[in-house]
Amino acid sequence: MTSPNHHRRGSGPPLLLIHGIGSRWQVWNPILDLLAPHRDVIAVDLPGFGASPLWSPPAGRIPGSVPHLADLMETFLDALGLGRVAVGGSSMGGGIALELGRRGRARAVTVFSPVGFWAPGGGRWGRFVVGAARAGSSALDPLLPRLMASRAGRAALCSVFYAHPGGLDPADCLDDARALAGAPGFGAARTAFGRLAPWSAVDPGALTRIPVTVAWGTRDAVLPYRNQAFRARRFLPGARHVPLRGCGHLPFPDDPRRCADLLLSGPDGQ
Repeated sequence: MTSPNHHRRGSGPPLLLIHGIGSRWQVWNPILDLLAPHRDVIAVDLPGFGASPLWSPPAGRIPGSVPHLADLMETFLDALGLGRVAVGGSSMGGGIALELGRRGRARAVTVFSPVGFWAPGGGRWGRFVVGAARAGSSALDPLLPRLMASRAGRAALCSVFYAHPGGLDPADCLDDARALAGAPGFGAARTAFGRLAPWSAVDPGALTRIPVTVAWGTRDAVLPYRNQAFRARRFLPGARHVPLRGCGHLPFPDDPRRCADLLLSGPDGQ
């Protein structure tokens, strides 16, 4: 396996950042300048997303599943010569971060709207939303430059992920939409969500012995705060649970300082 594409900057204890389905490492851009003075930040493109190639899982693993992608992140850390590191994750990346914590590979875990806290047999709404966003990005591709150049267009196309899409950079929105539409790993990961067991049914392993923070945007339209954040409180009672008031599913441009502070407030201090 070749090393996945990643962006590394800063100094201090290592911090691995893992994006969500259809996304790329650049989702963390709004907070990287706040993190880099304090951490050796490693923001990775998951296999089949961003600029990373798609890799097949070993026998017995469901392609694109949280366990499969956690395996690959462990191999990536091994290649970098890193053992236990702090891990931050967004959405699907949050599920992967929790899995790394469960396995004992993380010193601390901070997750933003992580997958896996829907009701048994649930997750259909989240799968529908991300699938519709991908289909829309593909269908509208010729019009995307003009649409993303206007505040109204960004509001219409990006409001499912962000609470304040009008203030986003148009070029970033265009690149994000095309990355979502073109991600070869999307289909397998979205399908695997349907078989992701709720975290209540998973042995928590080392998650009970490390600092875990679960942050959730109160205006999350993909994994709604009102029910899923409350399930996370019930199934991870030892974690710190933080509502991000007025933030969307991807809260980093909505409240960059708060998001960075949560990632910096683990065992390594700030």
